[in-house]
Amino acid sequence: MDAAIAGAVLLGLCEPAMTGIGGDCFVLWSDADRKNVRALNGSGRAPAGLDAAMLRAQGETSVPVFNAHAVTIPTAISAFAHLAETVGKLGLDRLLAPSIHYADEGIPVPPRVAFDWANYAHNLQGSAREKFLNGGKPFKTGDIFYAPGQAEVLRRVAKDGPDAFYTGEIAEDMVNTLRAAGGVHTLDDFANASCDETSPISGFYKGIEVVEHPPNGQGATALLMLNILSHFDTASMEPFGTLRAHIEAEAAKLAYDARNRFLSDSDYMTRLDRMLDPKLAEDLAALIDPSKAMAAAAPLTETVHKETIYITVVDQDGMAVSLIYSIFKDFGSGIASDKFGVLLQNRGGGFTLEEGHPNELKGGKRPMHTIIPAMLKKDGKVIMPFGVMGGAYQPNGHARVVSNMLDFGMDPQAALDAPRSFSDQGDMQVERGYSDQVRQELADLGHSVSIPHTAIGGAQAILMHENGVLEGASDPRKDGCAMGY
Repeated sequence: MDAAIAGAVLLGLCEPAMTGIGGDCFVLWSDADRKNVRALNGSGRAPAGLDAAMLRAQGETSVPVFNAHAVTIPTAISAFAHLAETVGKLGLDRLLAPSIHYADEGIPVPPRVAFDWANYAHNLQGSAREKFLNGGKPFKTGDIFYAPGQAEVLRRVAKDGPDAFYTGEIAEDMVNTLRAAGGVHTLDDFANASCDETSPISGFYKGIEVVEHPPNGQGATALLMLNILSHFDTASMEPFGTLRAHIEAEAAKLAYDARNRFLSDSDYMTRLDRMLDPKLAEDLAALIDPSKAMAAAAPLTETVHKETIYITVVDQDGMAVSLIYSIFKDFGSGIASDKFGVLLQNRGGGFTLEEGHPNELKGGKRPMHTIIPAMLKKDGKVIMPFGVMGGAYQPNGHARVVSNMLDFGMDPQAALDAPRSFSDQGDMQVERGYSDQVRQELADLGHSVSIPHTAIGGAQAILMHENGVLEGASDPRKDGCAMGY
């Protein structure tokens, strides 16, 4: 846990378009015996004074994402502090020391991060342009990025704990910035921020248990999708052929439609059992026509984004951590606190403004979240913590990785390297690793096919062999590596 926290916080400085201390996280971890998996919800809530009716009265039909109204209270710091105290051994001050050092001394910008900076710097606004641009321009490969304001924030958190973030000068800086941008956030909203331990949910595919984080994350969507796919003989299909891509796309449309109807803050969600019911998956699988594409699921929330980091660690005792950490859109809301430069997430974009919907925006409520950590268990013991980044793609990505390994016998690295496809909001994205013939055949089935400009998602995994050997895998679509020491 110590390694996961230290690495995650540092990645917020290495990849500021993807994540940071102004964001949220979800965590799964196992005990050393690998049998018991626990979950922590480190996602934040909407400010108490905001609700959907207010935005509907202003003429909005969805939450404006690059706007103070989309900023939910960042809760990753609360989660990291809680886990450091209750699970870790080294203490929060030692875990934050590397990030404090590099925020002060600077971090060289690598090519993939420079690519994201160039593509999405236009999202930055106000004082964020001073703190996250280099003389008004995006940082380029080899430039040095400094974040002295964040270093000071982390120094205070290391010394005084999470209260230094959620009360006092740092909280005042965030609240004042948000209110100046039109937000309704208060100091009480920040003072009341907290993470929650919860219980994982799970399902089986080919005899392997897939463990997911419960709502408000979309792990239930991955389990529903796998349940739908279990009704097809995927293993007999070409792994990168037309039929598999088509069936997977149709399963995703149905599972995501259920997500859009049911998924919300766990305090408001009443249909979780329905999403996990094998009978629902059986009924939905019967709707799939192998020779024809169905219409896309109706979108209800703002879920299109690819900005997340995922980190997994297994230690010498067998304890495993699966941690995912994000600010939602590229550079989050684009709003950074004026004094300290805390770049704030826009997770409120995950709410809907539809009146009466379980995921309707309300003050003090958590939005539906796209980020989901996962683990695989065999015979009751964890065998692989893993995660797939890529916003809305994540449940589809979990199903694809699990199927790659269990249906086609791929090792973890091959399962992550393999080409991907994803049908989302009417666009069937098919990576370049597929043949033009497959793309044409998918179009002939009725899919609107495109080649994505950037790779679909990213992933990390560690397979735990029975003899104690650990086999790491890191997706080449993003910066990252599999490291043992």
